[in-house]
Amino acid sequence: MSTSANLNGEPASTYFVQDRSNKDELHRVRLQDQMFTRGMGGTLSEQQDPTIFTSVLDIGCGTGGWLLEVAKTYPTISLLTGIDISGKMLAYARKEAESQKLADRVRFYQMDALQTLDFPNAHFDLVNQRSGGSYLRTWDWPKLLEEILRVMRPGGTIRLTEVEEPIESTSDALTTLDHLFFQVLYQAGHFFASSPTGLIDKAAYILNQYGTQDIQTRVHTLQYRAGTAEGRHFIEDMKLIHQTLTPFLSRWTRLPADHQETYQQMLKDFQQPDFLANWKLVTLWCHKAYEKNA
Repeated sequence: MSTSANLNGEPASTYFVQDRSNKDELHRVRLQDQMFTRGMGGTLSEQQDPTIFTSVLDIGCGTGGWLLEVAKTYPTISLLTGIDISGKMLAYARKEAESQKLADRVRFYQMDALQTLDFPNAHFDLVNQRSGGSYLRTWDWPKLLEEILRVMRPGGTIRLTEVEEPIESTSDALTTLDHLFFQVLYQAGHFFASSPTGLIDKAAYILNQYGTQDIQTRVHTLQYRAGTAEGRHFIEDMKLIHQTLTPFLSRWTRLPADHQETYQQMLKDFQQPDFLANWKLVTLWCHKAYEKNA
């Protein structure tokens, strides 16, 4: 684990929001976690039979929403483990596990996924990661995937979900802000290209080099309309993220002179009755090969 820390006492990380103790960011992460799970049709919607899993690791678990939902949906899974670098996020996750009476099956640990994962070899039969591009740089992927395969049992499943393209919407202002965000993530080393990101394609290439089997992908297009509950959640997410991102953007580029005006125009566009946004996520999953002659 990393031993350096930022000004808030949290371990230093490469996540695009350094101040993860910010209450708005905690709320946004929790909200987006729920939005993605619902929009993708559940926690493991692409898996033919999730009941085969008995031990699950969620990397970059944040506030723990996905893992807790897995625990509730699949009571036969006996060991559910979440790791994150943020102690504040994990404190929230542990409270939720206690309140939902899941603490006997769900455990959360503070751990830096960019370092060696503190688990034995062949320990989990499902390893999940969602939105890894928010903290992984392009050069971090091979080591992390190698570590994931190390802690997975032969025949186990790795599952990765990433945002693959800027959001399509009726708001030109949102499009402008989102493209700026993607460009800066590219400059900071988080993406292989400015747009589309290519994270899933690169992960598939690396995993193929490591000899994994049955690599598959599924595209999820999450749609958000004005006047709906999901639309309101999306708008709240966008309001918060494009405020919180300012320090990260400023570190890597000179913000356009009209940046704040663009943000205010985005807020106005959200109020239009015909507002519509499509958010594309891609899930990759594959299996760790059995050792020859095993």
